[in-house]
Amino acid sequence: MDYAVIMAGGTGKRLWPLSRQKRPKQVLELLDGQTLLRRCFERLSPIFDTRNIIVLTNAGYADVVRENLSELPANNVIAEPAVRDTAGAIGLVSTILMKYDPEAAVAVVTADQIIEPAEVLQQALKDALAYIKGNPQDMVTFGIQPTFASTGLGYIKCVDAAECAGCKNPVYSVEAFKEKPDERTAKEYLDTGQYFWNSGMFVWKAKTILGNMAKFLPEATEPLARIQADWDSPNQQQTLQEWFVRLPKISIDYAVMEKAERVKAIKLDCRWLDMGSFAALADIISSDENNNVVVAGQSELFDCTDSIIVTEDKGHLIAAIGLKDMVVAHSPDATLVCHIDQTHRLKDLLDAIKQHGGEKFL
Repeated sequence: MDYAVIMAGGTGKRLWPLSRQKRPKQVLELLDGQTLLRRCFERLSPIFDTRNIIVLTNAGYADVVRENLSELPANNVIAEPAVRDTAGAIGLVSTILMKYDPEAAVAVVTADQIIEPAEVLQQALKDALAYIKGNPQDMVTFGIQPTFASTGLGYIKCVDAAECAGCKNPVYSVEAFKEKPDERTAKEYLDTGQYFWNSGMFVWKAKTILGNMAKFLPEATEPLARIQADWDSPNQQQTLQEWFVRLPKISIDYAVMEKAERVKAIKLDCRWLDMGSFAALADIISSDENNNVVVAGQSELFDCTDSIIVTEDKGHLIAAIGLKDMVVAHSPDATLVCHIDQTHRLKDLLDAIKQHGGEKFL
């Protein structure tokens, strides 16, 4: 059977004070009243039975995720008791699925991406699932057709495009995964036409990714086996708490994908954005005549240019005079005022708030 797994564990510190420890970025209502998580779910719904859509998230987010996706069965939201990066999360959901469906095919997507039009991803997912059925030992990732020489994204080098029976997209062989390059290297990647942005999305058989984890990340084998044995038993939570923290804290790219041999890719030629910062809002939301990005029910801006004004509180008025290149982000109990060029220091700011006893604002 085919399953979709939504990775929804990111904290979104770069969107503070809107995103919090109990309310991550994927459930912020910034997209015409919708959340990133809801948008992601709606992209998957035409392909997967709702009962086969699973959300992986941090334990602290489980309730708000269930509230945002109320149509999902409660048990389809799996709460990780600790942060163990993508290898641990993917290992967890794969070993659970294997207990009930040894032939499970799994599509792994992330909740914090903008993908338009959705039909491009939907067709690529259908093609990947069809390809995996005929090639169960292979693993498929998705490369984004780059639109500029980005130095902030990883790349995958794809060669030997081949037609696949029943697929509309060609399937490439992945020759290499590349880390974030410098500007010169990024331009070289773009010029070759062989390098795509690494989307962090995958399709594979659950048993195939677990087999590769056993080979390349053997220290994960015992914790996953213990969790699988006690899943759906009275000891489920106790075993999960005890053994999940023993999983290595590493991404699936580093742990497996960069080392595995049978990795394929399908190209996505679409609008794709990682919604990880306030600056990303400028790529998603239309600006006003003064190039301000405003997400607010009520605002009055005098002589403000090139600024980002954000609040989810539709009854709260934001008024400003003379701002240029500024971020103003309002939440019920905290407000951020920051020059756009300084948003990279948000993590340091949150560390300082914590040190000064302000944990309730985090």
